[in-house]
Amino acid sequence: MSVWFLLSPIAHLLAYHEARALYAKTAVPALVWQPVALLPRAALDGAMNAPPIVFNRRLYADRRGRAAKHFAHHDFLHRRAMDDIVDRLETVKRDFPHALFSGAGGLIDRLTPQCSVDRIISMDAAGRRLPTSGSRIVADEEFLPLAPQSLNLFVSLLTLHVANDLVGALTQARFALKPDGLFIAAVFGEETLRLLRRAFYEAEAQITGGVSARITPFASVQAYGQALSRAGFALPVVDVDRVSVQYDEPMKLLRDLRGMGETRALSTSAAPLRREVLTKAMEVFLQGGGTERFEIVYLTGWAPDQSQQKPLRPGKGQVALEDAIKNASEE
Repeated sequence: MSVWFLLSPIAHLLAYHEARALYAKTAVPALVWQPVALLPRAALDGAMNAPPIVFNRRLYADRRGRAAKHFAHHDFLHRRAMDDIVDRLETVKRDFPHALFSGAGGLIDRLTPQCSVDRIISMDAAGRRLPTSGSRIVADEEFLPLAPQSLNLFVSLLTLHVANDLVGALTQARFALKPDGLFIAAVFGEETLRLLRRAFYEAEAQITGGVSARITPFASVQAYGQALSRAGFALPVVDVDRVSVQYDEPMKLLRDLRGMGETRALSTSAAPLRREVLTKAMEVFLQGGGTERFEIVYLTGWAPDQSQQKPLRPGKGQVALEDAIKNASEE
């Protein structure tokens, strides 16, 4: 049996006893589930000292839910990202007895025995995006209901790019990992939808004399790397997969975004999109070549552990830089 939780801090405080009663019937392991209200204070810093609210998280969850029915027709980027994560897990060569996959839904079926993932908990802000079986939680990645040091693996698939407090969300994920536990996330980077964004700006400015933010803004690779380090992960690595897709019919791109649940989910409202602006934007898009780029950024880090390699402190090296250069040139 499985259970879905409403996981804003207020929901936990108001419905704590009801949630505990439901939890007693769920397949989510006792060592993993924990109300937000009981998380370490440091894990709630992002909620108490929140940065500006750029994204409407409730709206984003609603749009993910509405897209669930036909998601399989538009999930090509999610499949690509999941396959990449599977390759990484196969390379790691270690066992993961307790793993959580956020945003992956039914794509967890792409895991192979070589990934060595045993017990899986699926999590999503939209219940309709969860698998139809197994341990499942409805939760917001900015308010994780996870006990400290309860997981060996935490995977987030194309959801954290709309976190208002990315560092806070990453920090909570680190708290949920056992020492030397692995974190992997795929997020959209700043190059994503650049042509479509420019097309809307040009069309709206030409027709109305002003512009509205029609496309979700995405962080840079550097910003993601800084967030990963600030969240306290050891051995942080950031790398990028750039995907180009040709759209001879630009409305197909808009249908793909809607089918993914990735349409605009900003906290600020935008002026209604006029039909002539949309028509002009599609023209500009085709004039720009009709090839859209998606930038998938992968964040990898480990929960700190004494067994991990650490860089030597300055002055503690065994070979002088001058001697190393000299020896290399002689070879």
